[in-house]
Amino acid sequence: MAQREAVLRLDEQWARIRSGAALADPVESERLLGELIGALREPARTDAECAARLGLRLGDLAARRFAAGDRAGALAAIEEGLHHGQQAAGHAPEYARWYARGLINEGVWLAWPLSDADRLPRHPLGTGSENGPNAMERAAGERARDLTRAAVEVWAGLDQHDPVNRRGLAQAKVFLGDRLAELGFAADAVAWAVDAEAGFRALLLAAPGTEEAQEAEEALDHIGRQLELRLRFLAFDSLAQLRADGLLPERLLPQAVVAARIQGVPGPEIAARLGLEVEQVSTMLEVTPWRAVWRVDVRGADGLWNVQGHPWRDGADVRNRTAEDVAGELVRGFRESPDYPGDSGLWCVRVWWHTEGDPAGARFRLVIGPDAAAPTPS
Repeated sequence: MAQREAVLRLDEQWARIRSGAALADPVESERLLGELIGALREPARTDAECAARLGLRLGDLAARRFAAGDRAGALAAIEEGLHHGQQAAGHAPEYARWYARGLINEGVWLAWPLSDADRLPRHPLGTGSENGPNAMERAAGERARDLTRAAVEVWAGLDQHDPVNRRGLAQAKVFLGDRLAELGFAADAVAWAVDAEAGFRALLLAAPGTEEAQEAEEALDHIGRQLELRLRFLAFDSLAQLRADGLLPERLLPQAVVAARIQGVPGPEIAARLGLEVEQVSTMLEVTPWRAVWRVDVRGADGLWNVQGHPWRDGADVRNRTAEDVAGELVRGFRESPDYPGDSGLWCVRVWWHTEGDPAGARFRLVIGPDAAAPTPS
C-alpha cells in the first residue's frame, strides 16, 4: 500500500509539471517521467488505476518523442501505453477517456505522412489522385483510421448525458473524418464531419460555460473549413448521395452546385438530384464564382516539360462554366499564340479548382501532340 501511495504521489508531482503548475528543467522533467513510468510498471499488473496511469504517462512520453522528431519512438511508446490503457478502460469512465484519447493520438502520429504542413490531406482522392500514397503510408493510414474508429466506439459507449463525453465523441468524429480524408474516402469524411458538427451544435445549445462554448465554436469553425475543402474532392454521384442522406448542409449547397457544374453536369440534372428547382440552380451558378487556375506546359527538344508564362499560367474567377469550357478556350487561344510549338509539338493544359497543384488533381488535363495518348480529359 505504501509503495502504491508513493507511486501516486510521484504521478501527482509529474502532473503538476506537465500542466505548468510546477516548474522543472527539461532534464529534470525527463528524468522524473522515466522514473514514474518505471515505478508504475509493477503495480500496473494488478491495479487498474496504476495501469491507466501507466498508459497515460507512456502517452506523455510518446508526445515528447514525437515533438522531438522521433516518430518511431513515439509510436512504440504509445503502443505500449494503449496496451495498459485498454486493460484499465473498463474499470472507470475516466480511464476509458484516457484510453480513447491515446487511440486518437496514435492515429494522428501514424497518419502524419499523409498530411501536409497545414494538416491537409496530401492524397485526398486516395489511389485516384495524380500521386497517391505509397503502400507503407497507406497501411499506416488504414491502421490510424481503425484506431480512431475504435476511439469513437469508446466515447459512444460512455454516458452521453455527461457533456464531457458528448464533446469527446464529437471530437473523435472530427478526427475520424480527417483520417478518412487522408485515405481518399472523401464522401465518408464529409459524412463524419457533418455528424460531428451536429454534436458540437448540440453542445452550444446546451448553454455550456464560456470555455466549453469557445471550444465548441472553434471546433465548428474547423469543421466548416474542412467541409468546404472536402466538397471540392467529391464526384457528383457522392454529392447527390450525401444530399439524399441528409448529410449535405444547406449552406454548402451553392458550392455543391458549382462543384457539379465544374465536372460538366447539366443544370437540370443538378437540380433533380440535389432536390432543387432549376431556377435555384441557375441563380446559384450565376452568383457563385469558382476560381479556375490553369497552366500550359510544352515539352522541349530535350524531353523536359517547360511551364509557359502569363497568360498561359494564370487564374480567374468564372461563373457557370465547366473546367472543360475553360480548358477549351485555353487550347484555342494557345494554338493561335506565338508560343504554340506547332502541330508536331507536344504540350499539356491543366485546369484546377482554386489552387494550382491541388492535391485533388487537375479538374481537366489534356495532353496534345502526335505522341500523346488519346486526348481524354481527367
